[in-house]
Amino acid sequence: MNDFGVRDIDVVVVGAGQAGLSGAYHLRRSGLEPDRDFVVLDHAPGPGGAWQFRWPSLTYGKVHGMHALPGMELITGPADDGRPSSEVIGGYFTAYESRFGLRVHRPVDVTAVREGTGGRLLVETSEGNWSARALINATGTWDRPFWPRYPGQETFLGRQLHTANYPGPGEFAGLRVIVVGGGASGTQHLMEIAKVAADTTWVTRRPPVFREGPFGEEQGRAAVALVEERVRQGLPPQSVVSVTGLPLNDAIIRAREEGVLDRLPMFDRITPAGVAWDDGRTVEADVILWATGFRAAVDHLAPLRLREPGGGIRVEETRAVRDERVHLVGYGPSASTIGANRAGRAAVRDIKRLLERAPAAAV
Repeated sequence: MNDFGVRDIDVVVVGAGQAGLSGAYHLRRSGLEPDRDFVVLDHAPGPGGAWQFRWPSLTYGKVHGMHALPGMELITGPADDGRPSSEVIGGYFTAYESRFGLRVHRPVDVTAVREGTGGRLLVETSEGNWSARALINATGTWDRPFWPRYPGQETFLGRQLHTANYPGPGEFAGLRVIVVGGGASGTQHLMEIAKVAADTTWVTRRPPVFREGPFGEEQGRAAVALVEERVRQGLPPQSVVSVTGLPLNDAIIRAREEGVLDRLPMFDRITPAGVAWDDGRTVEADVILWATGFRAAVDHLAPLRLREPGGGIRVEETRAVRDERVHLVGYGPSASTIGANRAGRAAVRDIKRLLERAPAAAV
């Protein structure tokens, strides 16, 4: 610690989800020590990343493509399929942090990252400030739910909520529910709500794309490449899921046959009683559930002016083009769980080169 009460550290890792823990693991494996050479800050109350906030009905058996963190297998059996994913993955993350002694600081809010002195970054947090030579930003998207705006939205007399606050289907029993959004969350919400609701309506901005057949490594690389190209152009990233389509599994096929997944185009306005289209169609509702996705939670990086004119942060590998000290993992093409693992390794490889090259001057 220096005379100004700012703690010196080589690397600050912001976020302890899949990407942040991957970065922390590779930092430790490279010879850096937690709380001496690097620190992991997480705003959540406990281990589990965004998984700990998932709704109870999202059981582990419904999770698609969860990959183990580096260095420790994710071992689950049939008994875990019916347990909430928040419990299964939260328990795994807890064990992972303990095994590798990552010493995650929580709950800690990172409020801003700005230019410090001596070529360092100043990381301002609710736990005090850090002077860092490099930053791994792994804040994900869960804290920035996207709420579209439509005329009349404030007049609706029913309840509006977002996937981020979805409590499970029980609260919708006997109600008329409109689900907005054509992604995996929207379809999952719709299929389980339809079992208890008086009526459901599915509305999406674009016709949903259902994916038939296997989704192998080649298809995965092609999907990631589409997301990566947007990030390379400095545009806000889309999720990998948005370009892969929805898997046409047994549950989806059954829901389509039962009429649950009969999609309507996006409404034009919201009324006190429901929604309306310009062609005269109306649907009355008690609840509008916005399954409209999330945006990257990177507002704390605003003082560094990393955004491009297109609105996104341009990255090469994981490195911010406008500031080589800043690495974004779990952002854009690395937002999938396997992508986050690879991004953590790539970020640490670059950061080690930076640390070897740059002076370690304190603030």
